[in-house]
Amino acid sequence: MFIAPSAHGLRFAFGTLTVLPVKVERWDRDAARGGMLGAPLVGVVVGGCAAALGLLLLFLGTGTLLAAVATAAVPALLTRGLHLDGLADTADGLGSGKPAEDALRIMKQSDIGPFGVITLLFVLLAQVAALAHLYDDSWARGALAALVSAVAARLALTLAARAGVPAARPEGLGAAVAGVVPVRSAVAVTGVVALTAGAAGALFGADDVVRTALAVLAALAVAELLLRRCVRRFGGVTGDVFGGVAETAATTALVVLTLGL
Repeated sequence: MFIAPSAHGLRFAFGTLTVLPVKVERWDRDAARGGMLGAPLVGVVVGGCAAALGLLLLFLGTGTLLAAVATAAVPALLTRGLHLDGLADTADGLGSGKPAEDALRIMKQSDIGPFGVITLLFVLLAQVAALAHLYDDSWARGALAALVSAVAARLALTLAARAGVPAARPEGLGAAVAGVVPVRSAVAVTGVVALTAGAAGALFGADDVVRTALAVLAALAVAELLLRRCVRRFGGVTGDVFGGVAETAATTALVVLTLGL
């Protein structure tokens, strides 16, 4: 059964997933469940801000590359870079080859290792290159891609927080949200987002209905592969893993949206 996010859940979502001045009044499992169900709505706000800045720069004549850089930077700024940091830490943990306990300790360190640096470099390059290509095609495609990728990234968090996915540690944000979302609710939210994305793609023609919906589903599929790898490797999820899953989904969605253009 689908469970709509409550006001406390939405405050949890915006208060933990963005730098927006939203006061989180409850940290219990019910609020966390609502927050993870409402995560795609956070993506709408983040993606909308990213698209707005990109379009402003295009209007001012800066060119598509700079607009793409700015569009990719906005989600990082609005999340304090936590998702990118999580991606880097996850890459370091997976690449370390250490046992789970040692890998988790590496991920908690404040510095970034070589695996993290390389992963960040190529992920950000891929995001900027995809956005620049989409802006080259049309300002509207670039704006829609910014929105869709941000929503897909937060939808991946909803699925990563579904029941049956354990926490790797007893503390931290990962433990607070691990397993809080009923599977049926996660599937329902996924269906709504995929259908809405497809409808938005219809603005550009029938082919884009499929391409846009596929971008969301492909983003979730690749994020799921990373999630399962992390669960096997670390014994569960952490806040870093959630960040890695989000950035993986966002990048995949952007790449898929460029296919065939």
